[in-house]
Amino acid sequence: MESSRTVSSDRAAHRRREVPGLEGLRGLAALYVLLFHCWLYTFPGYPDSSAPWWLDGLMYGRLAVVFFLVLSGFSLAIPAARHGWRLGGAGRFLRRRAWRILPPYWAALAMSLVIASFVVPASHFGPPTGATVVVYGLVAQDVFTAPTPNGTFWSIGVEAELYLLFPLLLLVRRRLGAVVLLAGVTLPVVAHGLTAPGATPVEGNNWLTPHLAPVFAAGLAGAGIVVAPARVRRLPWHWFAVLAAVPVAALAAVKGPVWTADHYFWVDLAVAPAMTMLISAVATGRPALPLRLLTARPVRGLGGFSYSLYLVHLPVVMTVIRRVAPRFVSPGLPTFWFTLVLALPASVLGAWLFARIFEAPFKRNRSWKSLLAPGRSRIAGPARPGPAETTPAGP
Repeated sequence: MESSRTVSSDRAAHRRREVPGLEGLRGLAALYVLLFHCWLYTFPGYPDSSAPWWLDGLMYGRLAVVFFLVLSGFSLAIPAARHGWRLGGAGRFLRRRAWRILPPYWAALAMSLVIASFVVPASHFGPPTGATVVVYGLVAQDVFTAPTPNGTFWSIGVEAELYLLFPLLLLVRRRLGAVVLLAGVTLPVVAHGLTAPGATPVEGNNWLTPHLAPVFAAGLAGAGIVVAPARVRRLPWHWFAVLAAVPVAALAAVKGPVWTADHYFWVDLAVAPAMTMLISAVATGRPALPLRLLTARPVRGLGGFSYSLYLVHLPVVMTVIRRVAPRFVSPGLPTFWFTLVLALPASVLGAWLFARIFEAPFKRNRSWKSLLAPGRSRIAGPARPGPAETTPAGP
């Protein structure tokens, strides 16, 4: 009784602390990544894609992942911002992150290994190997190279490393302030970019965490809006976000999608302020109409299993495009529409089921003892009252 009462109070406290709209943002970002992969694997030649020009808006999946990192930094920092930018223990934070992130990831890894080995390869480097199992099992894919079992897993490695840095970033924010924090992680990245040939470093499949740390730190710093004075919270953050995004969007429109994709090193840094201010606007309850959309039950529900959707959608999409679609439709647009009709609902439904099995139990329970308690109760059956327990316990 006491355990269930504690769990209920924890959930109630979580609902009181939750910032409306952020879950919806996660859901829409995950949905965009799914659409991006439907586009990417249907039309060859990325970034000079063979897709019709009116589908170019689907090519920026990388920026959706950058948005996830900004949002992650923002969300994780909210509890700390409410407590003087104190974490409450680095070990406790890392244990809770591992408990929340690793079980669904390992389940998705097992599923991806099977599909990549026997159904459709996930990489032009070939099927998974023993190195794949070790590297991806240890979430070390941003440090070591191995054939990927799932093309979305690169960002999980980046995020895991950023979690390890989070206590240090928070310490800098508390002791030295947001400006020093952002300068400390951004200036070395800018210096690296300016000293690279052509002033644009060539990115590989890993070692991306140093480059993406500034966007995560931007979200962390932006979480201060939640505890800022009312006059600061009332500022038009949504319009600030638009103003910050316009130069980047204009440059991308003038230069074209190929240039934009080839210069993601700089574009990632340039869009982070706009993304941070957009999230800040949502966190302060504006603008009202988009916030109603973000808090609508379907969008909020999608956000609830957005992590699972991100983890499992790509093997589904690739299976449809490379194994199912060629039997029924011709390449190009027919395959794209076929994939949307088949892979999109299959990915969403599959992710919902996956989340109920591999994600939701770890969100509801904070330890193995709590997780296994219902199963033990069912096995043991109802407890028999002892000599002093002949009446039911009170509430």
